[in-house]
Amino acid sequence: MTASLTLDVLNTADPVRFVQFLDGLYEHSPWVLERTLARRPFASAAALKYALAQTVRQASRDEQLALIRAHPELAGRAAVAGQLTEDSAGEQARAGLTQCSPEEFELLQQLNAAYNSRFGFPFIIAVRGPTGAGLSRYDIIAALERRLRHAPDQEFAEALRQIDRIAEIRLADRLSLTRPYGDTVMGWAEALAGYSDSPDHLTCTYLSAAHRAVAARIQSWMLEAGFDSVYQDAAGNVVGRYRAAPTAAQPPLVATGSHYDTVRNGGKYDGRLGVLLPIAVVADLKRRNRRLPFDLDVVAFAEEEGVRYGSTFLGSSAYIGRFDPSLLDALDASDVSMREAMQLAGLDPEQLGRAAAEAARLRHYFEIHIEQGPVLLERNLPVGVVTSIAGSVRRLMTLGGVASHAGTTPMDMRRDAACAAAEIVLAVERRCAQAPSLVGTVGILNVPHGSVNVIPGACTLSLDLRAADNAVRDAALADIEREVSAICSRRGISVATEELMRAAAAPCAREQMAMWSRAIADRGLPAFELPSGAGHDAMKLAEATSITMLFTRCGNGGISHNPLETMTADDAQLAGELMLDFLEQMAAAS
Repeated sequence: MTASLTLDVLNTADPVRFVQFLDGLYEHSPWVLERTLARRPFASAAALKYALAQTVRQASRDEQLALIRAHPELAGRAAVAGQLTEDSAGEQARAGLTQCSPEEFELLQQLNAAYNSRFGFPFIIAVRGPTGAGLSRYDIIAALERRLRHAPDQEFAEALRQIDRIAEIRLADRLSLTRPYGDTVMGWAEALAGYSDSPDHLTCTYLSAAHRAVAARIQSWMLEAGFDSVYQDAAGNVVGRYRAAPTAAQPPLVATGSHYDTVRNGGKYDGRLGVLLPIAVVADLKRRNRRLPFDLDVVAFAEEEGVRYGSTFLGSSAYIGRFDPSLLDALDASDVSMREAMQLAGLDPEQLGRAAAEAARLRHYFEIHIEQGPVLLERNLPVGVVTSIAGSVRRLMTLGGVASHAGTTPMDMRRDAACAAAEIVLAVERRCAQAPSLVGTVGILNVPHGSVNVIPGACTLSLDLRAADNAVRDAALADIEREVSAICSRRGISVATEELMRAAAAPCAREQMAMWSRAIADRGLPAFELPSGAGHDAMKLAEATSITMLFTRCGNGGISHNPLETMTADDAQLAGELMLDFLEQMAAAS
């Protein structure tokens, strides 16, 4: 290693020196570095990370297994004997594994043995977490216990992902990489996670005390960042405006943002990444005295999840002037109306009509969001460009059969509502596997007053259909309706259907998608496109202007709406750099 190691040095070094410079990124496995040489030059550190991960993925299964087995057990025999590599020794020490109590050490030995017995290789985890700070030994033990429940192939893939992360961390150390956007955003997200409706987990619902505290904190960060105006509107949205360079004509308006409310027992980054990252980028623009040819709004939308009142997109609908005033009479679980909640929070519901941005000036809205799924993670990609936000239909079906004795009713004389429901579930799965952007889910399946010795006379089940294209969704729905009718007719079952929700797909703007793709390609990464199966505030903004979305990789198998939801400061840093590049392209296009 050398204190002056740079990407340029790596790109021009002879093969032997290249391997020497990066020795130790992979435990006792220089072949990864030797094979990655052929991918030079690397346009960015992100491109080098991707190339290294791809080399590992393209290796044989035996080579991958050997790489995994080259890693030491945590607090294992090699650590006790002082036989770890310099990198591993430092990482385990920073995680506190060298200060385990005798009881903790014994528990780790038991867990390590159980893990190795189950999977045939040692447990691997990047002991520096997503923010770059060290995981505690308590975090590590909890992760080991959780991952012991994985299927073997699932855990093999997770071990390789952890090796990717370890190499990423060590490479950042070699190159002395800084992450001003990423570190700031991850720190802010941790701070906001301290405000919760519950002492046991992160829940931040619309206009609760925790929600109001989060809004105040975001407002203070916007002021510190140097926004020209910061205010909270009548819906609770926090809006920061970074004004355009002075011109004779009224400038257009570009907006970005996401929501700051959460689901119950949610994660730290869903929604909030898209609020915090633009604040960090605007702070950088302000420091450099860089003004754009358009006003830039960063909007922290007060409500998207629909947890408290069951109505989603309250914040974004107010921002574009489409808030439904009838919702003010909705009641929460404590019979507090939305109108009362607003008044208690110091908001004036009578001013909701004035909350809208100047829609005539709004030229584009973009949103940066964690993927909330495993697609980018499985492809070793830090970011992806969204093509469309899926349109969805939700229905509730009630099936009616005949409840009768389980022992005395012959199989060919039954009118079993649960069996009909089971056929319907499989029909949904079968039909939705026929199109790549189509998904279907039966999330509710219930036999009311069911008994172990009674044939189900009734069954309720839900249907959630989503597709990036409305026509694809509607064609699948028509096919499923026919299948449901045929199944119920054949089985002598009645069916009643209630439509709970229907939302149109929101396609992203190709011109601005191309800007995101250029920014990604300029860094030597694949400009991968993918649809969004989840709904986002961008869906509502699409009613007023063109939209785009950038997804960042979601860790822990793509889990979201869950305390295990995670991402890395490295990916947040890259997303911030891409956002800055996108804004410059928007400026040039203006």
